[in-house]
Amino acid sequence: MAVQIGGTPITLGSLQLSVVDDAGVTWLPTDVKGWSSPGVRAEFATRQADHGAWASPGYLNARPISIEGLIAAPSTAARDAAVEQLYAAVALTDTVLVIEETIPKQAIVRRSGEVLVELVNPYSVTYSVAVTAADPRRYSTVLQSQSTGLPSVSGGITFPITFPITFTTTSTGGAFTLSNAGTIATRPVFTMTGPATMPVITATRPDGAIFQLAYSQSLGAGDTLVIDTAAHSVILNGAVSRRPFLSAQPSWPEILPGSTLAVRWNASAYDPAALLTGTCRSAWM
Repeated sequence: MAVQIGGTPITLGSLQLSVVDDAGVTWLPTDVKGWSSPGVRAEFATRQADHGAWASPGYLNARPISIEGLIAAPSTAARDAAVEQLYAAVALTDTVLVIEETIPKQAIVRRSGEVLVELVNPYSVTYSVAVTAADPRRYSTVLQSQSTGLPSVSGGITFPITFPITFTTTSTGGAFTLSNAGTIATRPVFTMTGPATMPVITATRPDGAIFQLAYSQSLGAGDTLVIDTAAHSVILNGAVSRRPFLSAQPSWPEILPGSTLAVRWNASAYDPAALLTGTCRSAWM
């Protein structure tokens, strides 16, 4: 079993970089650059005949990250095997980088530079790897997930009628709330499971702003429609794009930092098997 060693635990994919592993290899990160803050993309146009400038909206750039460390092994063979593990972990495809701060956070990264390895002695090497997170946000490692069926109404008039008449109706289901404890807006993913006819999601922020995602088609029993508000994608059954059939008004919803999003949904007809699931992660700059 791998034994955690001092410092902030770091994991790249399945490779733990702050442990003594089962082969007796010590993985010791010595420096991480780029995790604290990405660059900013903004423009400032000088004001004519006035002080200052006109500022454009500001956006975070992609987040380049470099990790440096030491690998110390009990043998040359173990050292070489560890180096190959490192090469494989710094992948060309999306890989989860986790840094275990007080609130553990993660980013999705890909290799963006050389993996530099320098021999120290027959048993150890130093290394430096370069990766980049296209999405600069640092996300919570905890995925929030909330689910609800379509809203249903019970109650009403009970026969035979006894005066005075009392009308009692109760609406249940159809709503949940997602939250963002971070410092930058995060974007939820919604999954609808059919049957559902022309379903509509309504998301409301605490400031009263309302957003609607309306799907103009029907979902059959067992169909799943995944709406990714960050990617602006709408995928049916994991393979087919249905983006032309979704209307996002006035825009795609997001959860503001330190805030919540109240979500409810409905459809043209009630079916107890229909289900809406919303997921999100709190996000930090």
